Amino acid sequence: MQTLEINIPTLLLVDDDITFCDVLGPALERRGYAVRCAHSAEEALPLLHEMQPEYAIFDLKLPGTSGMVLVDFLHRIKPDARVVVLSGYASVATAVDAVRLGAIQFLSKPANADEVVAAFTYKPQAQADLFLPRPFSGQQEAEYLKRVLHEHDGNISQTARTLKMHRRTLQRKLSKFQAKT
Repeated sequence: MQTLEINIPTLLLVDDDITFCDVLGPALERRGYAVRCAHSAEEALPLLHEMQPEYAIFDLKLPGTSGMVLVDFLHRIKPDARVVVLSGYASVATAVDAVRLGAIQFLSKPANADEVVAAFTYKPQAQADLFLPRPFSGQQEAEYLKRVLHEHDGNISQTARTLKMHRRTLQRKLSKFQAKT
């Protein structure tokens, strides 16, 4: 009797949000992937060596090392791996950086399993045809700017450099959001 070998594609999901992994992981398993999860880059590195997954989903902002390091690392050990980067800190600059390192797509959080699977199968016609992050709503942008400002202890100049925007633009946006509240 001949044994039928079934090749289930391997997928590594790396996100520090455990609840997000608990929801997305099983949803991707139902779509035919063998999913393993990690919650930090340090936890993911040994799994990348062991698994050499065909597919990977990396959160951009992880505790300690950035998800971008994982994109580069996986691309070096398995150049044909299909990597999607997710981020609640979406910007065109980070999307471009992720693609340059080997990601095939960059999605804004929250992303669901259907969006991720579509990103894995998406083939852009040109570099400019990549998915770009969904634009922030006014409230999301305000919360994001305030969070980054808080992370830099209220330093407008450092926050503007981190966000890759002009200091006056940041001040104008912050004052606009203050006026609305």
